[in-house]
Amino acid sequence: MRIFKLMVTLLVTLAVCGCLGEEKSTAEVLPAPIDPIEEQIKSMPLEDKVGQMMMIGFYGTEFNDDIRYMLETCRVGGVILFDRNLESVAQAKALTAALQANQKIPLLIALDEEGGRVARGKNFLEPAPSQEAIGLEGDSSVAKYWAEYNAELLRSIGVNINFAPVADVGSKDTRSFGSDAQMVANFVDAAAQGYESKNFLYTLKHFPGIGKSKIDPHKEVSLVEDSRAVLDAEDLPPFARIIHGYDNSTFAVMIGHLKYAALDAENSASLSPAVIDGLLRGELGFGGVVVTDDLEMGAIKNHTDLGSIGVQLVQAGGDVALVCHNYESQRIVYNAILEAVRRGEISEARIDESVRRILKMKAHLG
Repeated sequence: MRIFKLMVTLLVTLAVCGCLGEEKSTAEVLPAPIDPIEEQIKSMPLEDKVGQMMMIGFYGTEFNDDIRYMLETCRVGGVILFDRNLESVAQAKALTAALQANQKIPLLIALDEEGGRVARGKNFLEPAPSQEAIGLEGDSSVAKYWAEYNAELLRSIGVNINFAPVADVGSKDTRSFGSDAQMVANFVDAAAQGYESKNFLYTLKHFPGIGKSKIDPHKEVSLVEDSRAVLDAEDLPPFARIIHGYDNSTFAVMIGHLKYAALDAENSASLSPAVIDGLLRGELGFGGVVVTDDLEMGAIKNHTDLGSIGVQLVQAGGDVALVCHNYESQRIVYNAILEAVRRGEISEARIDESVRRILKMKAHLG
């Protein structure tokens, strides 16, 4: 009896102290799991956040002062390589290793390795066939094979994201798989499977489709006058297929510089909230990284100063400003975005949205 009374006393004491609460009370006092990406964003200076939103090109086959400044001072998040940077496998590997050295956050190092005429380092890297040639095979598994090939090829020289496959329908320049939207969607899907099977980052381009362009966007802007119904049927299916079928953090979407009368006749797609935030993010539900086509192309640079372009693309919902060639242009875009945040034209929360998407993508780099 004495032992029983002691037990009852102990139980009452524990109950009063709250030690015998329901199971859910134990769960309530457990600390919330720490999200490493959120912790990283909290610790980053604004200057580094804006840097993550830049991808730049440079001249030379070795690590030089221009690229050193942009990496060490502006903390740019990505680099794109061209033939001017590539001489051999050994040189390319040494260059990408030098670029990645001492980076707190891994760089995205990109190449345009579509195949055919759009391929880099052809003197030492055997290119895949053009997408048009692959489409003419009539077998989508061929697209998967060459995507796997490209992934391994680029990984061997330290490149970790391909600006391919082209998801445009009906381009007249050998860069499209074909002129039928559903056929192209099948081949782009097969290419996505290839990159996914190799855990390699890839890019759909050029949203919402530039197959109908009548002018080379490197030179001038083109207006697509088709109705929204036509765009839905003939241009958007390849993009929608991948966005709805795969983890959106494993690939990027590149926005082109064309104008679309049915979406936003005033602004190029790359600067249009209606296209990026409205159509791509809102209607199609894309939650990944949006990268612009090169901001030094005539289609956009001929009409707006580079500083304004940088600010507009962020306001429209873009994540990465691609500035491929000129060091001064890169500094202008970076500083314009940074100053727009400092004066309250762009909120730091908006910058955080982009950095969050970029870091989620980089988490796949291992």
